[in-house]
Amino acid sequence: MIDTNLEMTDKIGYLLFKKGIIDAQMLEKALAAKANDSSKIKRNLAQILVQDFKYDHDTIFREVAILYAFRELDTNPEDLPSNRLDFLKSTVNNAGEQLKAQMLENKVLPFMYDERIKDKLILAAIDPTERNIPKIAFGLNAKKYEVIYIRKKDYEKLISMIFPPENVYLKMMEESDTELALDHDDTSLNEEELDAEINKSALINLVEGALLEGVRKGASDIHFVPKSGNRTEIVIRIDGNLQLWHVQEGTLPEAVVAVVKDRSRGMDRFERERAQDGFIQRDIDGHIIRFRVSVLPMVGTELKNKFESIVIRILDDRKVIKDIDKLGLTGYTKDVFLKSINKPQGMVILTGPTGSGKSTTLVAALYQVIDPTVNVLTVEDPVEYVIEGARQLKIGYKMNFEQAIRSILRHDPDIVLVGEMRDKETAEVAIKLANTGHLTFSTLHTNDAPSAVARLFKMGIEPFLIAYAINLIVAQRLIRKLCTKCKKKVSNYDEVLMSALDLNIAEWRNYTVYEASGCTECNNTGYKGRLAIHEALYFTKEIRQLIVRAGDDVDEEQIRIQAKKDGSLNLREAGLEKVKLGLTSIEEVVASTTEE
Repeated sequence: MIDTNLEMTDKIGYLLFKKGIIDAQMLEKALAAKANDSSKIKRNLAQILVQDFKYDHDTIFREVAILYAFRELDTNPEDLPSNRLDFLKSTVNNAGEQLKAQMLENKVLPFMYDERIKDKLILAAIDPTERNIPKIAFGLNAKKYEVIYIRKKDYEKLISMIFPPENVYLKMMEESDTELALDHDDTSLNEEELDAEINKSALINLVEGALLEGVRKGASDIHFVPKSGNRTEIVIRIDGNLQLWHVQEGTLPEAVVAVVKDRSRGMDRFERERAQDGFIQRDIDGHIIRFRVSVLPMVGTELKNKFESIVIRILDDRKVIKDIDKLGLTGYTKDVFLKSINKPQGMVILTGPTGSGKSTTLVAALYQVIDPTVNVLTVEDPVEYVIEGARQLKIGYKMNFEQAIRSILRHDPDIVLVGEMRDKETAEVAIKLANTGHLTFSTLHTNDAPSAVARLFKMGIEPFLIAYAINLIVAQRLIRKLCTKCKKKVSNYDEVLMSALDLNIAEWRNYTVYEASGCTECNNTGYKGRLAIHEALYFTKEIRQLIVRAGDDVDEEQIRIQAKKDGSLNLREAGLEKVKLGLTSIEEVVASTTEE
């Protein structure tokens, strides 16, 4: 039984119990832990729940803040002006090492001075009941101070912005005074000399530093590109564009490649004539990150060199979207997407070029339909993201993609994800699954949704199977988002551009439209991050009839016309809708889409 005097004895416990955040059993356990707490400074119930019973910090302390009337910081750290960040950084750095350590340990930050009350310092704390806060305020010479509550995730974001984590591998490289140069006059690669170069150099730090930097910068890929003259360029792909990150001079490209191979699983360092695939796994900033490594032999200008190109795909599970509302689907597209994935059978196909976010959208869709009552199987080569609640088939030399796809029917599936319909055999099995009572997801490489129908037709799939097995085809592209820090309103529209796009300038003046500018936050590109745009081809009765009656050739244009009548937007129109929302620019949409 819960003590009726609980509200008097422990207000925090009473509040959390009344709100249903903790149950009676947990409350009694926490109260017992509080009574027996051997800490030097007695902890309150909220601290015990978070530290001992692993409750979500922000869920508990937000209620504590409400109970004791602490204001909550409601500003996104990324939206803070640069002068506020400068104040934070300088105040913490000038506080002295002991006080700085105390602030960081207790997660308390001198946020700003109150604009209305002179000399009143506002301290932001993830735990506004922290007993060391008065000491910190005194150490900062605050005559008056107020404590506000900041969410833990916002505090961590602020810390990463004002004190970016150091790349220890690159620091070790800088501190290393080892000479990396090695000259070769012979026409064959000497493995002993290559070993010597690897062992005496800082190349391991370079490779590990590149992995760390790629993750922290939010890159999707890291490229190691060999060049003549003992140079290797390391290029990273951020927001879809390649950027030069580092040039390794005076080192054999083979040595750099050998180090990457040695750090990867499933690769042979001495094989330089064929393609290889491997993977790396690292704990970076407290998160397990997987890297997919691809090595391809290259033609070089120097006969003595055996050049190989490396591309490392960063697979960061933190980027997995589970909430379908975060995909950027809107209007008609969102309605038909939800309708299609909630059908008991049929196929949903995502189409678009490599790197257009097809897998991300499919994984988000799967998370909407996964539950313990259904058997979800995925066949992917390779598996990019681990999907909770799905059985993901392991492709290897003993069971290839085609064998797995053929065997899947015997494994009692309800929902199936086929990574890619790469040939007629795969497409036939996938469509057979969709036609025999299974909800099936897959991808195709085509430019838009109607051309995916033509592609399946040309593969040799029967028109009636295409028409009645498929629920929806969605074409997807990723376009760059405008940087929120520096984007500026468009005052004068480019008449030539608007005319070419057949857009009415007078009508567009009714919208608040932005264009790229450029600042340090976005590396002077004017863009930061990407968003998806979609074209949806939902298989209505009319669309199905067009396909069944196609004869020897599918009329893509007729399908486009009918889809438009049904309410579908093409990719360019979908992009322009994002422009009207202030998320991207007209120029970016034009560069990323075609007229049709």
